[in-house]
Amino acid sequence: MTKLETEVLDQADAALDLEKKQRRKKLMIVFAATAASCGTAYGIYSYSYASKFISTDNAYTAAETAQVTPAIAGIVREVRVTDTQFIKKGEVLIVLDDVDAHLALSQSEAELGRAQRRVRGYIENDKSLLAKVEARRSEVDRAEAQLVAANADIARARIDFERREALAASGSVSGDERTRAKNALESAEANVAAAKASAAEAHANYLAAIGAREENRTLIADATEETNPEVTLARARRDQALVNLRRTVIYAPVDGVIAKRTVQTGQQVQAGAPLLSIVPLHEVHVDANFKEVQLERVQIGQAVELTSDLYGSKIKYHGTVVGLSGGTGSTFAAIPAQNATGNWIKVVQRLPVRIQLDRQELAARPLQVGLSMIATIDTREVQTNSGRVAKRSDDITERG
Repeated sequence: MTKLETEVLDQADAALDLEKKQRRKKLMIVFAATAASCGTAYGIYSYSYASKFISTDNAYTAAETAQVTPAIAGIVREVRVTDTQFIKKGEVLIVLDDVDAHLALSQSEAELGRAQRRVRGYIENDKSLLAKVEARRSEVDRAEAQLVAANADIARARIDFERREALAASGSVSGDERTRAKNALESAEANVAAAKASAAEAHANYLAAIGAREENRTLIADATEETNPEVTLARARRDQALVNLRRTVIYAPVDGVIAKRTVQTGQQVQAGAPLLSIVPLHEVHVDANFKEVQLERVQIGQAVELTSDLYGSKIKYHGTVVGLSGGTGSTFAAIPAQNATGNWIKVVQRLPVRIQLDRQELAARPLQVGLSMIATIDTREVQTNSGRVAKRSDDITERG
């Protein structure tokens, strides 16, 4: 190869290297410009849109579980449900043996009948006691009349004796006649004493009759046979026995799925002992545990989008923030954290946020209690004084 050809080739290589360097430089400029544009776009997106959403995967489904307990003690005769069974409100769950309840009802009905007859006797006895009071009053009148007659007799006998006593000194009246007059006076005095005793006895009997009637009247005062306290008490006991009989059949308080069934046929159960639980799947909500630094813009009424691990990220649930817990999970723990030691390390706390799910979406795709969820709250919305949800003014200004 000649020298000239060598020089031409060197010049061509130099030109090619320069062209590659210029091309590489242009690519770097384009790449840097593209990266800057993407960063700027992401920053704008994050500030104006993405930062308005907060999300957590520390969220789980929950429900106000209904615990079924018996109101009375008894022996379980039938258990008509099993775990995982779906039941409707009002369906029979458990039947207790009702023999004792029937006997108690019969006894209380007998007590009610006896109380009614007893009160009826009080009413009739009042009429009898009233007649007795009138009879005793007549006896008082008769005794008083007898006392008046005895007083008249003694006055006449005294006058007769005094007259004969005066005539006896002159010999006009014999001693026998004087003696008879004296005996008549003494007899009259005895009659007066007897009449006074009879009058006192008659008056005492009259007062006793009035007292007996008043005592009986207190048992029926201001009440009829049906409203008498004794009848009312007996009727209340009869009603309680009837209620206890009805309570031998235990019904479902809500719609839901049976869970935690511990009762068995033949078991002796006590009042208030937990037998089973019912989970109302149509009223499932989500407890989302957000970090405390995420809650500045969270308010009741804000919209929430959720996904469940059960159905995957393609299935979206929609809900609403309905409340924030009164304390963090660690506050209500069985053993609350004590940070009084010298080696304390700050730990970001989480606060449960309650989210109400859309009922139609929940009915279409039911969720069981305890499932994992991912919740994203749209904090652009705030609750106004009128109760309506409006966009934040700063967001509107940013977009304007």
